[in-house]
Amino acid sequence: MPAIQTTSAQQFRLRAGAALMALAGLAFVGYAAAFLALNFSGAFLELGIGPEEVDKGRAEVQAFSPRLYHYISHLHIALSGFIAATGLAIAAMSWFGVPRGERWAFAATVTVTAASLAISVPAHYPWGLATLGHLGPVYLAVLIFLAGAATTYSGMRGPSGESS
Repeated sequence: MPAIQTTSAQQFRLRAGAALMALAGLAFVGYAAAFLALNFSGAFLELGIGPEEVDKGRAEVQAFSPRLYHYISHLHIALSGFIAATGLAIAAMSWFGVPRGERWAFAATVTVTAASLAISVPAHYPWGLATLGHLGPVYLAVLIFLAGAATTYSGMRGPSGESS
């Protein structure tokens, strides 16, 4: 399906919204980098997670079970890779496809973002891991993404609100 035909006002909204969406994707990449760095620091635990949430640190886990420590470390590394890859996909589709009015890029970007959050965020709440320091940066990136998606969507609509 071809890209939509747009007016200059619609094109401005497409570009502005896409830039916000791409910025949010890059924010996810930054979060992943912090996540990865903390794995190799003395902190070991994730961003915003401390002794109030988890009563054992790096040394205690290593003393209890070096294999468990390596398993947790490998999960941190793998998860940071998936977070970074998701952020890069969001940023790339937002930057290269969305400003041209490519509906597939917009739909894919929104779907990838929604799916990743719907799967990853809820598990934080039952175990008291939804601290502001841990999920706050994610929520900020999501707010930026939503502002961009709303702006982009308005640019994909015609002057009277119909889909272009």
